[in-house]
Amino acid sequence: MSPFVTPLLFTLFVWWFSTGVILYLDGLPRRTFKWTFAGASVLGAAGLWGLAASASETTVASAYCGFTSALLVWAWQEVAFLLGYVTGPRRVACDAGATGWRRAAIALETIVHHEVALLLLAIAVLAVTWNQPNQTGWWTFAVLWAMRQSAKLNVFLGVRNLGENFLPTHLQYLKSYFARKAMNPLLPVSVAAATVIAIPIWQAARLPTASGFELASYALVGSLLSLAILEHLLLVLPMPSEALWKWSLRSRSAMQAAHPASTGALAATADLKTGEHAGL
Repeated sequence: MSPFVTPLLFTLFVWWFSTGVILYLDGLPRRTFKWTFAGASVLGAAGLWGLAASASETTVASAYCGFTSALLVWAWQEVAFLLGYVTGPRRVACDAGATGWRRAAIALETIVHHEVALLLLAIAVLAVTWNQPNQTGWWTFAVLWAMRQSAKLNVFLGVRNLGENFLPTHLQYLKSYFARKAMNPLLPVSVAAATVIAIPIWQAARLPTASGFELASYALVGSLLSLAILEHLLLVLPMPSEALWKWSLRSRSAMQAAHPASTGALAATADLKTGEHAGL
């Protein structure tokens, strides 16, 4: 069996399963949010500890530990954002008729606290892995941060599949800052740039002189970056990505059934706003 199969399958499973768990939890009733956030905070702290503990080791196990620990730290901010705890000071739909830099400025207001949290987490991850031989965790977090920023910009500029069904009810106003288009000029650049970076990562993993640690580290990071490239392509391909996590969306389906009036009103308002910006 190819030595790349295990890290590839591990990355694929963790990406799919962890995303589904987070989507399921943020679709539960709001009374559960404090427990979800508390659990995510414990796991996030454990992730930082795991990064620090594994940074000085160069074994296959330490590569997996650094990779998984970085994902736990990343998961904390995902949960904090989707629960609505760390977003931004603006929590309303986009102003009617807002275009250009005005639209960009108020869109940033909706997520600025989230962006600051990402920067602080990046500093923390960099600090606990600084000048250590095992940089798997740092590069994992860097890939997640860079590709997430790219995805945000592309959704703002306009793509076919906005992924709005992944937003919980309390964040439906964010849909009004998205633009629906077949394509935007940034997306090909994003995919090409990420591909240019991914190729040498995979080449390094395939070197005959690569140690077990180096192979695992490069393959894990390369797999994650390759999945991020795939996610970018899914933004414009004529196929919905919701099917991959249909099981995780059942929690919000139950919530919508329990509160159909309020959910419908929010969705209708957001859809109207999204339509207003579809031509930008």
